[in-house]
Amino acid sequence: MSKVLIIGAGGVGRVVTHKCAQAKDVFSAITLASRTQSKCDAIAAEIPDFPIKTAKVDADNVPELVALIQQEKPQLVLNVALPYQDLTIMDACLETGVDYLDTANYEPIDTAKFEYSWQWAYHDRFKEKGLMALLGSGFDPGVTNVYTALAAKKYLDEIHEIDIIDANAGSHGQPFATNFNPEINIREVTAPCRHWENGNWIETPALSTKHSFEFPDGIGPMNIYRMYHEEMESLVKHIPTIKKAQFWMTFSDNYLKHLEVLQNIGMTRIDEVEYQGQKIVPLQFLKAVLPDPGSLGPLTKGRTCIGVIARGIKDGKRKQVYIYNICDHEACYKEVNSQAISYTTGVPATVGAMMMLTGKWRGEGVFNMEQFDPELFLDVLAPMGLPTQVIDGGEWPEL
Repeated sequence: MSKVLIIGAGGVGRVVTHKCAQAKDVFSAITLASRTQSKCDAIAAEIPDFPIKTAKVDADNVPELVALIQQEKPQLVLNVALPYQDLTIMDACLETGVDYLDTANYEPIDTAKFEYSWQWAYHDRFKEKGLMALLGSGFDPGVTNVYTALAAKKYLDEIHEIDIIDANAGSHGQPFATNFNPEINIREVTAPCRHWENGNWIETPALSTKHSFEFPDGIGPMNIYRMYHEEMESLVKHIPTIKKAQFWMTFSDNYLKHLEVLQNIGMTRIDEVEYQGQKIVPLQFLKAVLPDPGSLGPLTKGRTCIGVIARGIKDGKRKQVYIYNICDHEACYKEVNSQAISYTTGVPATVGAMMMLTGKWRGEGVFNMEQFDPELFLDVLAPMGLPTQVIDGGEWPEL
């Protein structure tokens, strides 16, 4: 039984808090902290059968974080705040001797560039202190890394190509809204695309490569667009047989139309502009006027489908496998007051914490999800709400 400190009270923080409270055999105490304590209090009030302690903390401030960790004395800090704050929270964990977990890799606030190099650089310091940091324990990154590791362990002798495909086949009825933090979402989508091919990163313009893909379980055909996503960086490092890695995501024509207009008029800029004597960042202003993703839960209907198609060699023959999950927006909201985008990130974060706290996944240093036994993780993920489906040897087109 272990005490955890959850930092971040957005949609993912809500799911993580609910799911940790459900796993009473692992979690003995939970503290939920955020810059806005009232958000923490509102989440705590949703869980009357598990006393959730709340606190106020500025995750950009290492001394504040250190003071809170020393006061609460958790065995693990779950970082579901913004990716800008990964390094300050890791610094605080090092100073206080506490294990660390997050769901997205570090990104500097003034540069739309996310990569693992900053966090991998912490490996020796965590190792020297006998601490563990688990990076990217969400769905993508996170479960997609685990699916790839499962393909390598169970279905293929060598993986040569992977296509990570993320579909949100749901609708919230709003003219334009993002399903998670608008600032992070838009930075990610508008960044140049990179994919891995024959030992190199190939860069192409954002959203310039498009295919139609037939999704399983009745979801049907949807347009998918190639973009860069961080799990490819760790997967090609830790599974060196991979010759080609691509990430694909669905976007509606309506979303892309609005995004193009916002880009054309400068509203997606992340540099400061002067307005009436004050400096503002257009994208941060846009975030303030767009619908809060947390408000979309009761409005969103439909399903998500996120998975990995892995191709390679099995018993000397070419083979492919499709490993995926289907998640229902309305069922998620009924259970934890959040839609499936937050649910598919928050549940794996909780399971990653369970793996660490029970010792099923253990190491000293900084790790990515594919470095551990995938079946141990997936055996817990399914009863926590995200079952895995496998089409072994199916006929899926090469993208």
